[in-house]
Amino acid sequence: MQEIPLTQLLFVSTFLFFIGMYGLFTRRNLITMLMSIELMLNSVNINFVAFNKYLFPNNLDGLFFTLFIITIAAAEAAVAIAIIINLYRSHNSIDVEDATEMKY
Repeated sequence: MQEIPLTQLLFVSTFLFFIGMYGLFTRRNLITMLMSIELMLNSVNINFVAFNKYLFPNNLDGLFFTLFIITIAAAEAAVAIAIIINLYRSHNSIDVEDATEMKY
């Protein structure tokens, strides 16, 4: 079985990160913005696992950081979806422009 070079893994990770950044800055829908943030977090996870495998193959530090990030991302997604549902109930829209016009 052939190993994947570190440069290819870093290229994929960078590509995913910039796709997520592009989606975060160009979309107006809160769900797609949340998906873009999750994509950026997953690209960081690829970096942690890749550097752990190539720099410290006997340690599991990168894998533990990845599990921690996945846990934080799941909690962040649950809170964000709850906020989005609450916003949709009050404004009947999940557009960012409508969220800035909220009045209390």
